[in-house]
Amino acid sequence: MELRDLKGLGPKRLAMLEAAGIRSLGDLLWQLPRGYIDTTLDTPVAALQAGRTACVAVTFCAQPSIRYMKGLSMVTARVEDDSGTLQITWFNQPWNRNNWHQGDQAVFYGRAERFRGQMVMQNPKLVKERGIIPQYSPVDTIAGAHLAGFIEQVLPHAHTACPESLSPRLRAMWGLCGLPEALQAVHRPQDAAGLAAGKRRIAFENLLLYQMAVRSLQGEAQAGIPMAADSAVTDRFWRQTGFAPTDAQHRVLGQILSDMASGRAMRRLVQGDVGSGKTAVAFGAVCTAAAAGWQSALMAPTEILARQHLVSAQEVLAPLGIRCGLLLGGMKAAERREALKYIEAGAWDLVIGTHALLGEGVHYARLGLVITDEQHRFGVRQRQRLSSKAAEDQPAHVLVMSATPIPRTLALILYGDLDVSVVDELPPGRTPVATRIVPEEKRQDLYRFIRQKVQAGEQAYLVCPLVEESERVEAKDAQATYRELAAGPLKGLRLGLTWGTQPAAEKEEVIARFSAGEIDVLVATTVIEVGVNVPRATVMVIENADRFGLSQLHQLRGRVGRGTLESWCFLLGEPNERLRTLCATNDGFVIAQKDLELRGPGDFLGTRQHGRLLPDAFGVGDMRLIEETRAAVHTLTHDPALAAEEQVVRRRAMQKYERVLEEIGFH
Repeated sequence: MELRDLKGLGPKRLAMLEAAGIRSLGDLLWQLPRGYIDTTLDTPVAALQAGRTACVAVTFCAQPSIRYMKGLSMVTARVEDDSGTLQITWFNQPWNRNNWHQGDQAVFYGRAERFRGQMVMQNPKLVKERGIIPQYSPVDTIAGAHLAGFIEQVLPHAHTACPESLSPRLRAMWGLCGLPEALQAVHRPQDAAGLAAGKRRIAFENLLLYQMAVRSLQGEAQAGIPMAADSAVTDRFWRQTGFAPTDAQHRVLGQILSDMASGRAMRRLVQGDVGSGKTAVAFGAVCTAAAAGWQSALMAPTEILARQHLVSAQEVLAPLGIRCGLLLGGMKAAERREALKYIEAGAWDLVIGTHALLGEGVHYARLGLVITDEQHRFGVRQRQRLSSKAAEDQPAHVLVMSATPIPRTLALILYGDLDVSVVDELPPGRTPVATRIVPEEKRQDLYRFIRQKVQAGEQAYLVCPLVEESERVEAKDAQATYRELAAGPLKGLRLGLTWGTQPAAEKEEVIARFSAGEIDVLVATTVIEVGVNVPRATVMVIENADRFGLSQLHQLRGRVGRGTLESWCFLLGEPNERLRTLCATNDGFVIAQKDLELRGPGDFLGTRQHGRLLPDAFGVGDMRLIEETRAAVHTLTHDPALAAEEQVVRRRAMQKYERVLEEIGFH
C-alpha cells in the first residue's frame, strides 16, 4: 500500500502532502495530533472553571439571537442543565441562528471563560462522538479532519510503515512500549493510560535522539583564551557598584571567572528574573577580561537597551579605568567611522551595541569576551559570529544573559551547548510588585489611583495589545486610549505614546522623556517589555491582560518595582488561570513553568529557530522524561555492553538532527 492508494487522496492532495514532506505511509503516521478533545465525561455547568475546556450536555432555553457588528455576525444562545445556565456565542457562524430551537438538546465542547460576570463558551464544537478524539493541524488546504481520515486508513499498516526502531533491551530498560503500538495509541486512543504510554514512548525516543545528537556535535570543549581571575579586581568591582552583591551574584560570577580561567572557551547561560542583577555579574566578567588585556562586546536586542547599558557601564566601569563605547546601526556615518576606529585600535575595553557589532567592517583589537543580552531574541549563529571575531584564531568566551525565565526542562534542551547558571535571588530592598485583577467597573477608581501616584512624583505605564483599532479584534488600542485619557480621566497629566513601528527617533525621544521624568503616564504597546529602566515608575496597567501570555505579562510587570518605592501591576481583563497565577507569585521561574504547561513549548518559545529544532511536542515539558533521557544517553555512551545499541542510536540521531542543529549554528 502507498499514499496514492488511500481513498479520497487525489493527485492535488497528494501533491500537497509531498510538498509538506509527507511522501510515505510512515511520514503520514508521524503527523502526530496537536492535541485531544476528551468527550468521555460531561461537566455540570455550575462546575465550569474559567480557562478550562469541558464537555457540557445542555438544553436550549430559547432560539438563538443574531446581531451584526462591522460586517461580522454574532449568534448568542442561552443554554442550561440541572445545575445552571451558560451563554454560548458563535462568531461568523450565522447558520447557528436557525440550527437550534427552544428545547433542543446538544453536547458541546469548548473553553469556558467568565465575561462580565457570567460563564460563556465561544465557538464550541458540537460533540458527535464520545472518546478521546485526536485533533490535527491542517496541511496546506487539507483540513485536519481529512488528515485524520487518511491516517485512519494507514493505522492497520503501522507495523510495516513504521517498524520498531529501538532494541528489545533498550525498551525493557526504560519500560517502553513498541513504536507501532505507540502510534496506534496516540492516533486512536482507547483510554488515558494507553495514550500516556504511547506519548511517553514517542517522546522518549525523540528526546533520546535529540540529546544524543547535541552530545555528538558538541564534542570536546574548544580551547579558549585563559584569563586568570584576580580577587583584588573582583573586590574592587563590587565596591564600585555601591551595593552588597547577593550570594547568588557571588556564586554565578565565580562560575563565570572559573570558566574564563580554565583555558577552555566559556559557553554559559545566566538566567535571572527581572532585577536580579545579571548585568552587574556580566560587568564583573568585563573587569576580569580588561585586567587581562582583552576587549569585551555586549550585544543588546534594541538601541534603547544598548544605550541604557552604556549609561550603567560608564557609572560602574569607567571609574575603574575601563573605557566604554557604543556602536549602533542608526549612527551617522561620521559617528560610525569614529567608533570603528576606536574598536580596531583597542581604545575601548567594552563595546556595547546591537546587531551592528556583527558587521563585516567591525574589527576588534583583542576581543576576548562576548555577552549577549536577552538571548531569546538572537539566533545561536549570531552570537557565534560575534565570538568568531576574537583574535588569535581562538573563540571568545561567550556569556548569554536572559531575563526571560525558561523552565529547566527547556533550558536543558535548547541550550545543550551552554552551561547554565541561575541568579535566583533579588537584591535587598527590592519590594515585590503587588498584582491585582481589576474589573471593568473599577476602572475610574484605577485612574484616580494613577493621579494620586503622579501627584506624589511617581510615574505609570499603560500597555495596550494593539497599536490602532482593529475590526477583527475587540481589544484596546494604544492610540485611541491615549486620546481618550488625554481628553478625559487623565486630563492635565503629561502623557506620552509609543509603539513598536513608531519611527526610531520618535520612540527613543518619548522613552528618554519618560526616563527623565518629563512624562507622567506612558501609553504603549509591548515595545516597553524590554529595555526601559525607570525607578520612579511604580504603576503598570495592562489592558486586555487576558490576551497576553503569562511570561509576557511577567516581563511587563518587571518594568515597575525597579526602585525602593511600593509598586503595583493592574490587570484589566476577564479573570483566567494565567492572571490568577500572576497575582499569586512574583517568581519568574514558577511563572515560566506554568506558562509552559498552559501553552506548550512551541507557543511558549515563539521563535522560528527553536520551532524547527524542538523534538515533537510530546514530553518536551516533562522534566522527569528529560532527565531520564539524559541519563539514558550517559548510560549508552559509557556502558560497553550497550556499544551496539549506542552506535545505532547515534547514527539515527545524526540523521534526524544534524542538519537542523548545524543550521542554527549549534557547533
